[in-house]
Amino acid sequence: MSVPSVRVAIGEERFLARLQQHLAPQSCARLLDLLPYRGELIHARWSGDSCWSPLGAVWPAASILEPENATSEPAPGEILLFGGGTSEPELLITYGLCRFACKVGPLTGNPVLKIGDEDLARLAECGRNILWKGAAPLHVERLT
Repeated sequence: MSVPSVRVAIGEERFLARLQQHLAPQSCARLLDLLPYRGELIHARWSGDSCWSPLGAVWPAASILEPENATSEPAPGEILLFGGGTSEPELLITYGLCRFACKVGPLTGNPVLKIGDEDLARLAECGRNILWKGAAPLHVERLT
């Protein structure tokens, strides 16, 4: 059985990502329910080398996603789904050193997608552009 693929578009850049169903099956199912997703990607100044997209507009009301292999220190290329509670629901896209947090303190997110190592330099460039130039459009869609 093949792992479903997802396309993550940040501005004009396109990345192929693999669902991390073996790590967070319920979180991946929730993410798939939200697709296709269009939003803005903003630099996550509290978290280091990462960007985030608020999901409040598409998140089911009063719904909180429980932790599944949740982490506060994702590796570059990992995309976490944070399901609300301490902060608003969001996708966190990591492009370098990251400690996931919000203005009230540390957060943990569930690993839902992984961008391939061969694309990490382009991903880092996207992150630095967002840091210096501002938000970029984000489009996430299922391919298979």
